[in-house]
Amino acid sequence: MGTPWTEADRDATLKAIGFANRQIVTAWTAREPSRETPWTPLGKPLSACRVALVSTAALALNDDEPFDQEGERRNPWWGDPSYRVLPRDTRTGDATSWHMHIDTSVPAQDLDSVMPLARLAELESEGFVGSSAPSHYSFMGYILKEKALLEGSVPPMIAQMKGEEVDAVLLVPV
Repeated sequence: MGTPWTEADRDATLKAIGFANRQIVTAWTAREPSRETPWTPLGKPLSACRVALVSTAALALNDDEPFDQEGERRNPWWGDPSYRVLPRDTRTGDATSWHMHIDTSVPAQDLDSVMPLARLAELESEGFVGSSAPSHYSFMGYILKEKALLEGSVPPMIAQMKGEEVDAVLLVPV
């Protein structure tokens, strides 16, 4: 069972992020109802698990459709709710970040900073995790109205993960 987010957690986080971000986060979190975080313990050791990564860096393979930045430029309260699939062997130079709210030069120089596929492969080779899933996922982390993401993108991601027998998912927020 999860632990609720406390006022002390909120205050510590807000203290660390600066004035402008503090204003945005305070307004944003005020919109969310307080609820318990769901938690499901692993049913087997991590060394036997197939692991998938999900990044909010808006990554698309270089030959894939980019995330829609023009829609966001027209409406700053909108973020592209679609997702992209990246194969387990994707490395720096194979994908581009189409996120307007992060410094995209960082993932261009080191994909593992936002989608640690090479690190996951190392953990697999060391036996720390059972295996890297064949597919990993990215969506844009700037989604203020999450309904389209939750109803349109999340179910097919989950279905593909189930089809690939994924046991654990590591979320990589950016």
